[in-house]
Amino acid sequence: MLDYTHDDWKTRAAALSFRGQAFIDGRFTDAASGRTFASVNPATGAVLAQVAECDEEDVNRAVAAGRRAFQNGRWSRMAPGDRKAVLLRLADLIRANLGEMALLDSLDMGKLVTDAATVDAPGSAHFFQWYAEAIDKVYDEVAPTGPGDLALVSRVPLGVVGAVTPWNFPLDMATWKAAAALAAGNSVVLKPAEQSPLSALRLAELAAEAGVPDGVFNVVPGFGATAGRALGLHMDVDCLAFTGSTAIGKMFMQYSGQSNLKQVWPETGGKSPNLVFGDCEDLDAAADMAAFGIFFNQGEVCSANSRLYVERSIKDAFVEKLIARAKATQPGDPLDPASKMGAIVDEKQTEGIMRFVEAGKFSANLVAGGERVTVDGKGCFVQPTIFDDVSHSDPLARDEIFGPVLSVIPFDSEEEAVAMANDSIYGLAASVWTDNLSRACRVADKLQVGTVSVNTVDALSAQTPFGGMKQSGFGRDLSLHSLEKYTALKTTWIKYRA
Repeated sequence: MLDYTHDDWKTRAAALSFRGQAFIDGRFTDAASGRTFASVNPATGAVLAQVAECDEEDVNRAVAAGRRAFQNGRWSRMAPGDRKAVLLRLADLIRANLGEMALLDSLDMGKLVTDAATVDAPGSAHFFQWYAEAIDKVYDEVAPTGPGDLALVSRVPLGVVGAVTPWNFPLDMATWKAAAALAAGNSVVLKPAEQSPLSALRLAELAAEAGVPDGVFNVVPGFGATAGRALGLHMDVDCLAFTGSTAIGKMFMQYSGQSNLKQVWPETGGKSPNLVFGDCEDLDAAADMAAFGIFFNQGEVCSANSRLYVERSIKDAFVEKLIARAKATQPGDPLDPASKMGAIVDEKQTEGIMRFVEAGKFSANLVAGGERVTVDGKGCFVQPTIFDDVSHSDPLARDEIFGPVLSVIPFDSEEEAVAMANDSIYGLAASVWTDNLSRACRVADKLQVGTVSVNTVDALSAQTPFGGMKQSGFGRDLSLHSLEKYTALKTTWIKYRA
């Protein structure tokens, strides 16, 4: 696929068929109400499919199916090695359908198809494989006791896991939740974002083909105020994993208290700082990654490095490097391999980004971009935008814009840089650029975030947990630690004749 041309991708896109029904208890089905909503390509405005608008009744059906599957044990009590084999088949099926999965996300939410084909879809397969391989290597415990006592501590699946995922990485975020939850033996009810449900529905179809039993993996597309709320308030959902805005994460916490006190694991907003010190020897690499950290995926990344703190002695020269990179990273047709940025997910998000940009033109120094554009006269596109000399108190530096907008703020000392970086309600991620090892360790230790990337940006892997602090939430995806969200500790104490 790396050698596909623009015409190749357009031809494959034209040949796609889209699943729009919900997937409940092993089969596709209409919403009980019969209502649908349009899935729209933000690059063209074209309607891709009519998608089932699930609500409380459909969520009830999906949760009931998940509970039946969990209780009869066809997945929850399956030997770990057998669950492993099924999930490995699912990983292989994702790889076999890589181009289709990439196109679904690109068409549905506007990301570059080359990114979806080289990052998102292969990442989904990798994470399913990783959890499949891990699950039969996670051991239980025997507690230290005296003669006549045997205390076993085991991790057991919770039951029915609700997952509510965002639109910016549709397939990957569904995978981050579902792979670990399924590997642990749970049933899953997934509510994908209404802006990008198509890859989740295809994932459900592939899971069934791989051998995931009926009722174990369900997908209920719909709106947050109906389907999402129904999952959050459901009395028979044991756990809810959420990635999205801080405001909605707080609502799910409230839903838990209003219902059955289900565990809620939120991974929410971010306004990640990127600190570039004057002792960074490779400023070109730092500029490359600073641009990548805000313009990748159109800036629609919860951990995007949207606050750039640069030591004053190198700030002007560094900004010039960034301007050059912004000019070379203009939006284009997401299906064109030559494009450097795709479309913003929808009109509402585009308008929200532009409100910040227009206000910033009066409060800061616009040095690159700043305009909404079209491609072939259509679509939701925003230029890569850089504001220089931004006040630390400006909304440009405080609020999560979720778009390709970078705020540059100078600093004069390490202490000042750390203080400004930490002065945020968010604490998801941060980056530090320095060739002074002591400074790297010292600053990383002081930054109040879930992940610090030194001399890179947004570092992650299946082996390390991803999540934040403060109002970025406390849920953790990836690594073996994420299994802790989807399991409970159970003690079995045995008395025997010593």
